Amino acid sequence: MPDAAREHWRDLVERRLPQAARPDWPVHRDHCFARILLDNTCGGPWRESVPAPAWANLTLNGLDAAMGLGEAVLAGRADLGWLNRRSLALRGKLRGSGPVAPSPEGLRDGDLVLRPWQAEDEAALAALSADRDVMRYFPSTHDAQESRAEARSFAHRFRVDGFGPWAVTVAGEGCVGLVGGARVMRVMPFPGGERPGETVELEWRLARPAWGRGLATRAARLALHDLFGRCGIAVVVAFTAADNAPSRRVMERLGMIADGRFEHPALPPGHPLRTHLLYRLTAASFESGRLDA
Repeated sequence: MPDAAREHWRDLVERRLPQAARPDWPVHRDHCFARILLDNTCGGPWRESVPAPAWANLTLNGLDAAMGLGEAVLAGRADLGWLNRRSLALRGKLRGSGPVAPSPEGLRDGDLVLRPWQAEDEAALAALSADRDVMRYFPSTHDAQESRAEARSFAHRFRVDGFGPWAVTVAGEGCVGLVGGARVMRVMPFPGGERPGETVELEWRLARPAWGRGLATRAARLALHDLFGRCGIAVVVAFTAADNAPSRRVMERLGMIADGRFEHPALPPGHPLRTHLLYRLTAASFESGRLDA
């Protein structure tokens, strides 16, 4: 971990946030600020994803995301009370961070079923997340430990937010990937993204044997129907590297509208994947498209 990033983190949680604490803030001590920022960045109790001390073992990208969240708190663009409640809920100490109806046991379209993650799905997730072709438009592949932490974060998100990435299963094939909505907890350089937690992203990732069969679009439609209906989400976004034509085609089949481009903050200047395209879809336009189909 570069010394500059480490010092920035420690200055943020040990000095700047405690000194800025207001009487109405739920926490005032440095370790509490660190917990809130790290849990919300990791999507669960941070020690499930990274060993202590976090400032020494978290990836530079993860630390940058956590620091961006802290800066948003200081700038008044993130609600510390909500972030604290979400952190405690991710740890199982509160019911959740918002009034969302309980998630169903699964969503079905013929042989395609979206269901909550199970322990036996971790191997499938690890395999597809380690596949260079599957992860071509991601910054890197994921090792088994990263995939295990990611699968756990999916379960936490369903419990706290009421939604998250589902396990995509096909009859006779088992788990072939993931699809679903996720709150964007990182500060992002597009309209709405400057307020972490307020934007919901639709994401998907399928193993190679599931490609070219329309499964991504079918699964995404199931997930969108649940997000817009049961969860009451008004707008979702999706984004991908500008060169990722297959994902852009899925977005367009779903009726999503192109809404500009941005430079992804998780990637350094000059990185071939840094330029991303943003798409949006409203609940009203999705429902209109379903009725017209």
